Amino acid sequence: MSTASPLAAAVAMPGSGPRPLHRPSESPADRPSRDHLIDLLRAAAIVIIVVEHWLMPVLAYDDGNLVTSNAFAVPGGWAITWVTQVMPLIFFAGGAAAAISLGGRHRRYGRSRATSAGWLSTRLSRLARPVLPLALLWVPLPHVLDLLGVPSQPVQLAAELVGRLLWFLAAYVVLVCLTPVLLRAAARFGGAEAAGLAAAAIAIDVIRFGWLDGATPIGYVNVVLVWGAVYQAGIHYGRGHVWTPRRAAAVAASGLALLSVAVTVGPYPASMIGMPGEAVSNMNPPTAVLLALAAAQLGLLVALKDRLRRWTRRRPVTMALGWISARMMTIYLWHTPALVTVAAGTVLGLGMATPAPFSAEWRDGLPLWLGALTATLAVLVRLAERFEHAVPTSRHRPGPVRLTGGAVLIGGGLLVLAAVGFSPAAYPWPVVASIALAAGVGLASGGTHSLAGWEQTVRKARLAA
Repeated sequence: MSTASPLAAAVAMPGSGPRPLHRPSESPADRPSRDHLIDLLRAAAIVIIVVEHWLMPVLAYDDGNLVTSNAFAVPGGWAITWVTQVMPLIFFAGGAAAAISLGGRHRRYGRSRATSAGWLSTRLSRLARPVLPLALLWVPLPHVLDLLGVPSQPVQLAAELVGRLLWFLAAYVVLVCLTPVLLRAAARFGGAEAAGLAAAAIAIDVIRFGWLDGATPIGYVNVVLVWGAVYQAGIHYGRGHVWTPRRAAAVAASGLALLSVAVTVGPYPASMIGMPGEAVSNMNPPTAVLLALAAAQLGLLVALKDRLRRWTRRRPVTMALGWISARMMTIYLWHTPALVTVAAGTVLGLGMATPAPFSAEWRDGLPLWLGALTATLAVLVRLAERFEHAVPTSRHRPGPVRLTGGAVLIGGGLLVLAAVGFSPAAYPWPVVASIALAAGVGLASGGTHSLAGWEQTVRKARLAA
């Protein structure tokens, strides 16, 4: 079943078959260097991800064991995930932002390997550096808690959870490294390359579910294919190839229809996130049905783009977007430690258990739960945000060997941490991965970093917000 066809058709360009996309009237030189709709998508997606992760845990503590479940596993809870599964928005917005940013550099400094390398150096450093304080805390923390007599099973779960969400960064780093190639592919093939990625993702699902009886390992190829197709759609958007409102609405309707059919008659579960007890997860590894979800979500948002852009011009919205955008990675990385901290205090410390999901008691306690999590995250963000804006003191950019080595170490370190987390049972891999990550940041950034540089950039970001 071609669940990806709406997305593939949406990004296809003249010469690749489907009807052309709408081209903006402004020339590339006049094209704005920032799209506030993309800022809105990224900020909204991060907020939704954080709130979703905070709402999901159902926790109870019994005789040294932390029992966990998912609130969205209730009957009908799958419908919530069709709205809250916003990873397609993250990858789409990332591709669009990358195309706008790197395209702007090419217009200012010329299209060269040095220009692309400088952009890639900055991007890799900005993505990976905020992970370092997280690793610095969480590599020793489980061992310290063990020495203090904290039960090992809850510590093990927490340490795994904090690292597990780094899968997104590992996948994102791969696509960022491929961005110069993907930009050239977008210009040359006009959307056929995105359609090819989507078709390949469908082929992987056919092999996995049709021939290999749902075998999981081959499905991980779709980490690059599924999210690569969505990222490439974002690149086309960032290059100025914008769907007309009518076309976007048609894409949204087609995506929703295919999504409904796929989960009804196909091998795909209705939930767009992994659920306890389900034999198949649409997220781990990702299935091609997520492309239908991406088409539905992105088609709707692009159809409403003019209204959304007008809304982003309001001063309170602009200020909120500026604040979140300046701390995007920090918020994502530390919202799980905030969850672990508050859960430890309430469940382990006070002996409380999560009420039945969506019951009256659960709803009544929700403001206090979310308030405590928000306050904890605010403190953590305030302490860690400087690492997101550190700038190199050296003006020298790394050469191709150093940049490649840095990218490999960063990607490898993130992948290992996503696989094993900071679990003490996986020692010494969290230590090795963290060292590799730090070395990769040093190589990719091309120089050391100063606290003064960090503070100066943070101040500028706050003034801009």
